[in-house]
Amino acid sequence: QVHLVESGGGMVQAGGSLRLSCAASGLTFKSDAMGWFRQAPGKEREFVAAISSTGITTNYKESVKGRFTISRDNAKNTVYLQMNSLKPEDTAVYYCAARRGTVPYVGTQRYDNWGQGTQVTVSS
Repeated sequence: QVHLVESGGGMVQAGGSLRLSCAASGLTFKSDAMGWFRQAPGKEREFVAAISSTGITTNYKESVKGRFTISRDNAKNTVYLQMNSLKPEDTAVYYCAARRGTVPYVGTQRYDNWGQGTQVTVSS
C-alpha cells in the first residue's frame, strides 16, 4: 500500500520560507514522477511543481517560478519543496502526489497516489 506523508507546513510571514517534505513508501520511488499540488479554501486543487523520476526534469506553476524549488532524494524516498519569498496567495493545503511513470505531468488526473496534505499559511 502506498503512503505519502507530508511535513514541514506551518505559518510564516510574507517573505519567509518553508521547506516541505514528502516521505514515500509502498512504491518504487525511483521510478515514479512526483508532484506538489495545493488547494486553497473554495478553490480547486492546482499544480505547483513536479519532478521526473531521475530528478533531471522539473515543471513549475508560472507564479512560483524563481521562488519554489522541487527536489528529490531517491535514496531516502523523499521529495521536497523549498518555498522562498512566500506570499499570502500561497496560503493553501499542500499535497504530495506520485504517478507511475517518469514524466512530471502537471495535471492532477495524471497522479495515482496522494498524501493527506500539510497546511501552509502566509500572513501579510
